[in-house]
Amino acid sequence: MAAKIKKGDKVIVLTGKDKGKTGNVLQVIPSDTKALVSGINLVRRHQKQTQSQDAGIITKEAPIHLSNIALVDAKENKPTRVGFKIEDGVKKRVAKRSGEVIDG
Repeated sequence: MAAKIKKGDKVIVLTGKDKGKTGNVLQVIPSDTKALVSGINLVRRHQKQTQSQDAGIITKEAPIHLSNIALVDAKENKPTRVGFKIEDGVKKRVAKRSGEVIDG
């Protein structure tokens, strides 16, 4: 299946403790259908001391399921679904809300 959400996209959280917050996608994990979003789904973890990092409790992003996030429409700044359109033999992502081409 084609990727509707990619690394670098601006997304909004639809459900959960961070509902309504926006952030950029840092990584997409297709095998688990999850994504890492900056500043979203923050968890605190105990960290052992390593050569490069001190021990302590650190805060980091945990993966969030792709069904719980939606792409932000650049025109209206609201969540939108993603469709696909073929122009000149090239498949492009299109925002369903405004009809604008997302990439390129």
